[in-house]
Amino acid sequence: MQEKKKLAGAASLAQTPEVTAHAKARRGRGSGSNASGRFETTQRVLLDDGWGSLDEDLPKLRTTILRDASRTIITRNKSPDISFDRSINPYKGCEHGCIYCFARPTHAYLGLSPGLDFETILFEKPNAAQLLEQELRDPNYKPRVIAMGTNTDPYQPIERTRMITRQVLEVLLAFGHPVTIVTKSALITRDIDILSALAKRNLTKVALSVTTLDRKLSRKMEPRASTPGRRIEALKQLSDAGIPTAVMVAPVIPALNDAEIEEILERAVEVGVKQAAYIILRMPLEIKDLFREWLEEHYPDRAAHVIDLIRQMRNGKDYDAQWGKRMRGTGPYAEMIARRVHLATRRLGLNHIVSDLDVTQFKPPLKPGDQMALL
Repeated sequence: MQEKKKLAGAASLAQTPEVTAHAKARRGRGSGSNASGRFETTQRVLLDDGWGSLDEDLPKLRTTILRDASRTIITRNKSPDISFDRSINPYKGCEHGCIYCFARPTHAYLGLSPGLDFETILFEKPNAAQLLEQELRDPNYKPRVIAMGTNTDPYQPIERTRMITRQVLEVLLAFGHPVTIVTKSALITRDIDILSALAKRNLTKVALSVTTLDRKLSRKMEPRASTPGRRIEALKQLSDAGIPTAVMVAPVIPALNDAEIEEILERAVEVGVKQAAYIILRMPLEIKDLFREWLEEHYPDRAAHVIDLIRQMRNGKDYDAQWGKRMRGTGPYAEMIARRVHLATRRLGLNHIVSDLDVTQFKPPLKPGDQMALL
């Protein structure tokens, strides 16, 4: 394999293992390849050296965790078609390995591949809670809802031991700051104690993304995320604990999981979910090639049909990034999906009451040594 050119100053990446796209090495991962990112001047090529080494039993790729050196933790955006202007992502990269993940191209900015690198070379932010507290204590800070899970999953497998997301939630609770969470992991139920305390003060809402109820499809498409059944059970536990919950049918992929829309919504209502939303598959930048490759490997009989339907919803292109259109698509097929979701949510009583989280309770707690106000 031809090695990728190293970035200047990225000494930490020298510690990462050699990453190939060989089928025997990538068992249990989502991507089928590891092409260099769009900013690189060289490309990776898997090459047989003539000694039959590619025919040997290769060890599975291991997950490497590196430290992120960010000095701030709140990311801000001005996107007009999303409901929040700030977010927190405790991790870069995501071990869930969802082949459709729109965050994959962000790894290219790190000199890494949006393919296997994205799900095997992760960056953690161990001082996220401390950075958050510093930003919230800024006298000029104005509270608005913080979103988590907008880029990579805050409850991906490494959160089980790192517990960075939990630490962030503890800070938000102490400050009385509202937060929303989107995840594909049942691990979120570990933090029901904090989430319940936030919910009692109208400071949180939680959404679980349920892409499919088919275990086999889920295993191929999102190999290290919680199984569909465990996600439904997590929604039940959260709802039973009084935490406002929503189900995200996302992404909707034509001719692959779109037939399940109504059933997913029905299962969610059965366990107490009150809100629902959906997003059409997005294929920006490197994702278009990664997803095509995945389709050809796992569903060759319908790959061309799936891509054709996607392009019908994107003005004949793989992706249309226009505000207001990128999430829902356009054209007859997109309109049909929108109509189905509308009819199902109305029939099931979903989205009947939508309330905003409370931003008025925000108050930085006293630090050790601070003097209390006399009045």
